[in-house]
Amino acid sequence: MARFALILPAAGRSTRFNNGKTKKVFTNLEGRAVWLRSAEPFVNRDDVHQIIVAINPDDRELFERRFRPNVAFLNIQVVEGGKERADTVAKALAAVDPTCDYVAIHDAARPCIASESIDAVFSAAVEHGAALLAIPVADTLKRADAAGSFAVETVPRAGLYQAQTPQVFRRDWLVEAYANRSSLAENATDDARLVEALGRPCRLVPGSPLNIKITTQVDLKLAAAILDLLPKSKPDPPASPFADERAGW
Repeated sequence: MARFALILPAAGRSTRFNNGKTKKVFTNLEGRAVWLRSAEPFVNRDDVHQIIVAINPDDRELFERRFRPNVAFLNIQVVEGGKERADTVAKALAAVDPTCDYVAIHDAARPCIASESIDAVFSAAVEHGAALLAIPVADTLKRADAAGSFAVETVPRAGLYQAQTPQVFRRDWLVEAYANRSSLAENATDDARLVEALGRPCRLVPGSPLNIKITTQVDLKLAAAILDLLPKSKPDPPASPFADERAGW
């Protein structure tokens, strides 16, 4: 069986979400923090041998206070991220166990991933070396003027896909991509872009519109509704017996 490591980047600033109280990944979603909801579908998998969450160094005290029991109970490794997302993933990648054949990177703010989607993208990564969840763009796309005030062009949507996570790669491919990221793709917005720049195509695996990424307060409400719709193919990991991570909200 292939061995997978999971990286959850959780060091962002949540500028579009921030309600002045807490970041989106630490917000309570149906009884547990968003980042925990994002991690849980991977915890009981036999093929996932390491889970790493990368946090902002400024959040270390808060994270330790609220989530230390959960991290210990679920055997999750914590590292400090960097200034940009790519820096954060690079630091987490350096902590990946070399015995893991593949690395999955999943948004810590994407808590509605279904187990069937994980199965599919993991299998595709083993077959092709790199794979990501994606859905075809369904809406009409408009290009705006420089001020963002007027539509000046309709962009053909044929062949366009909206990328999701997990994105899963052979560990050696991802290590090579990040080692050369400054020359491969400046300001890459996802990890597949860096691997593509090496000349390694990434297999597209059908995703789901329910696999949303929380960006705004409205998204949080949608995620709560979606969680009620997802099938429970495996039981939730047992709650930590040591502490309730909701304390202090």
